Amino acid sequence: MSTSRDLFFVTLDVPGTHPVEQGDLSLALAGAELVDLLSAGSVSLDGECIVPGLVPATDDRLLDQAGAALVREAPYETVEDWLWRRGRGLASAYVDELEAAGQVAGRRHRWMPRGADRPVPLDSPARRAAADRWADREPVLTGLAAALGVPAGAAGEATAAPEDEAALTVLAAVHEAVQELEAVRQRRRVEDAAFDNIWRAP
Repeated sequence: MSTSRDLFFVTLDVPGTHPVEQGDLSLALAGAELVDLLSAGSVSLDGECIVPGLVPATDDRLLDQAGAALVREAPYETVEDWLWRRGRGLASAYVDELEAAGQVAGRRHRWMPRGADRPVPLDSPARRAAADRWADREPVLTGLAAALGVPAGAAGEATAAPEDEAALTVLAAVHEAVQELEAVRQRRRVEDAAFDNIWRAP
């Protein structure tokens, strides 16, 4: 099970309330990787800090990269710091990886650079597994998707929360980071509008 890849397919296959931004998806993918490392017992949380353990190699290259990128000396990295550091450019890395694996075609999407082709998810066991997990309303996957504006059900319909406290900590950090990034965008839009008004003034 790869939560990050499942989340990526969900963002391509399931309509959201708004276009998924590349930066938001990158943060959520970093959170998904951390959840999988927690599930595998490769890391644990001491409060907000990520304590690394033994990280065995897997058949998931990007998850192996995530394990290799862990801070292994105290003071350990916080979940928030991990999301921002590991998440930098991570959405594009997943596009490259899934293209190389023949699971998506093209590179054009709402959060991809202009002039590129939209990535289209191709039929594959990985995509079907993601769809099955989504249909089951798996709490971690739906929680990460919700941070990106992809609802798991009808408006107002409640979804289950993960029972694992560490997973809840990661989900909360992803939601906060996405909101923080949107606040930065809002400030930039206000500043850009004010700058435009100055030059347009008679």
